[in-house]
Amino acid sequence: MMHRSDDFDDLPDAGPSRSQRRREALAVFDLGEQLVALPPSRLAAIALPDDVRAEIANVRRIDAHVARKRQLGFLAKLMRRHGDEAFAAARAALGNDRAQQHREAAGLHRLESLRERLLAEGDGALEPLLDAHPQADRQHLRALIRQARSERARQTPGHASRALFRALRELDGAADADARNDTAD
Repeated sequence: MMHRSDDFDDLPDAGPSRSQRRREALAVFDLGEQLVALPPSRLAAIALPDDVRAEIANVRRIDAHVARKRQLGFLAKLMRRHGDEAFAAARAALGNDRAQQHREAAGLHRLESLRERLLAEGDGALEPLLDAHPQADRQHLRALIRQARSERARQTPGHASRALFRALRELDGAADADARNDTAD
């Protein structure tokens, strides 16, 4: 027997599919795990219902894996009772953290490639850096580059290479602070 589409128009809307409900439940479970993993100082800054905050404290006290997983499931169930709007601030805070982590990781990668370029090219790569950061100590940076190259050639631990990276990070941090001060003025 063939059904026409008009036959189904009389049926009430069944709502989201079982798969969609499961995806939503897993998303709430993941959010609960992320909230439990946050440091207490960061968690205190996020607006959460009191019963959820108390349950997060309960989950943190549990060390046994299976019991912790079961308690996380209860936390997720409790969170689903409150609805999505109660956790919008938490999702926003966690999303901002992820974006900040990506920016920090990209900055570290940029500094690592700069260090590698300095070690490979020497003064050719140092001059643009010094032009961008006139406050940088030219002699100190050259000495670190020379020592790091020497350590690499001898295949010894990279103390100078790490010191060069720290110096580059300080220069980058000083440039960021200057940029923030310029925008504040």
